[in-house]
Amino acid sequence: MTSPFEYAPAPESRSVVDIAPSYGLFIDGEFTDAADGKVFKTVSPATEEVLSEVAQAGAEDVDRAVKAARRAFEKWSALPGSERAKYLFRIARIIQERSRELAVLETLDNGKPIKETRDADLPLVAAHFFYYAGWADKLDHAGFGANPRPLGVAGQVIPWNFPLLMLAWKIAPALAAGNTVVLKPAETTPLTALFFADICRQAGLPRGVVNILPGYGETGAALVAHPDVAKVAFTGSTAVGKQIARTVAGTDKKVTLELGGKGANIVFDDAPVDQAVEGIVNGIFFNQGQVCCAGSRLLVQESIHDELLDSLKRRLSTLRLGDPLDKNTDIGAINSSEQLARITSLVEQGEAEGAERWSPACEIPTAGYWFAPTLFTNVTQAHTVARDEIFGPVLSVLTFRTPDEAVAKANNSQYGLSAGIWTEKGSRILAVANKLRAGVVWANTFNKFDPTSPFGGYKESGFGREGGRHGLEAYLDV
Repeated sequence: MTSPFEYAPAPESRSVVDIAPSYGLFIDGEFTDAADGKVFKTVSPATEEVLSEVAQAGAEDVDRAVKAARRAFEKWSALPGSERAKYLFRIARIIQERSRELAVLETLDNGKPIKETRDADLPLVAAHFFYYAGWADKLDHAGFGANPRPLGVAGQVIPWNFPLLMLAWKIAPALAAGNTVVLKPAETTPLTALFFADICRQAGLPRGVVNILPGYGETGAALVAHPDVAKVAFTGSTAVGKQIARTVAGTDKKVTLELGGKGANIVFDDAPVDQAVEGIVNGIFFNQGQVCCAGSRLLVQESIHDELLDSLKRRLSTLRLGDPLDKNTDIGAINSSEQLARITSLVEQGEAEGAERWSPACEIPTAGYWFAPTLFTNVTQAHTVARDEIFGPVLSVLTFRTPDEAVAKANNSQYGLSAGIWTEKGSRILAVANKLRAGVVWANTFNKFDPTSPFGGYKESGFGREGGRHGLEAYLDV
C-alpha cells in the first residue's frame, strides 16, 4: 500500500552551529595544545567530511589536567552545596538555551538522527544537571549517612554513542557531590564535550573543576592509572572494562563500569501487537542499535510469532534511512568505519551459521557509513548473533512456549543490562521481572530514561549505578 503522503525532505540548518577548524584540550579553564603537539581529525559519519582538527592528549596532558583538578578540588569541595547547585542550575539552563546548536553538532559528529538528539538526548542532558543540582545541598539526606564527603578527582571515560548524554551522566553527580572532573570523550565524537567546556566557562564554573581531554585509548588508560585519580567511571565495551578493573585492582580507587549488553525483549501472546512492534523498533533501531541496553534479542511466544513478524516487517519497511539532519530520518549513519566493519562481519557470520537474514528495501547513500535495518530469524541460542553484542541495527528473533522458557533464554547471556516485557497482565510482568538478571526491566515500553531512576547492569554488563539517588554514592566517601 502506497502512502497518501508524499515525502519531502526537512533538513535542519547547519548554520546554527559554528565549528572551528581546530580545538585544543580544556585544562584548568583554558583551551591549550597537547604537550607533544599531536592532533587528530573528527569526521561526519554520514558524509565522511572532516569537521575539525582536535588536540590529542598524552600522558603529560593527563598529568596537567589531574593536577589542575586536584588544585580546584580544595575550594570546590569546600563550597556549600547550595553554591555548587547554582553552577549546576546555570549549566542546565545554558544547555537548554543552546540545545538546538548542540543537537545539530551531536548529529554531525555522531551520525544519529536530529530528531533523536533534539527530542531525546538534549532534554535528558539538561534534566540530569537540573536533577543533581537539586541534590547538591541535600547530600546528608541521600541515605548514605551523615556528612558524606567527596572523593577528589574523578577520571571519567565516555563512549561515542551518546556523547553529551554520557557526559551529563558522569559530570553532574560528580560535581554535585563536590568532586572535580577530568573527562575523556571518545575519539570519534569529541566536539560536544569541547562545546560543553565552553558552557562551563559561560556558566562561570571555577577553573579546573571540569577538564576535557580528547584522545584515544592511551589517553583513557593514562587517566585511569593516574595515582591522583580517586574515582574512575567508564562506559564502553566489556573488554576495556576488564582492562580498567585490572588496572585499579589493588588501589583504593572507587570504580563504576557500565559495559555491554544483549537485552532480551520478551513478547507474550496477550501483548498488544502494534504497541509491541513500536517498542521493538525503538528498542533495537533507536540510534542505529548503537545502544548498550538495546533490545537486540526478541523473544516471541510461539503462538503469535508469525503475526508479530509480519507486522514488524511491515513497520520496518516504513523506516527512513538517510541524512541524519533530515527531521524525517529514522535511521542515521553508523558512527565509524571500524564499527561498520564489525557489524558487517558479525552479520555475515550469522548468515554463515544458518540464520535467515532479512532487510527492507533500502537505498544506501554512497558516502558515509550505513547499514540497513536487519532481522535474523531461525536463530538459536548457539548463534553468534544471539550471543555477541553487535552494537548495530540488527535484531535476532527467537521463540519460546512458556514464561519459564522465556526467562531461561533471556538470562542465558553473559550480559545483564536490560530487558523488556510485553503483556497485558500486571501479575506476569512482576513475576517475570523478578526472575530476570537485568539491571533495568521495562514493561510495555523500552528505552525510557529518567534522571531520577538508576541505571546499570549485572554480570559482564558491569557494576555500579548511574542516575537517581544511587548515582551519587559512587562519588561520595560513605
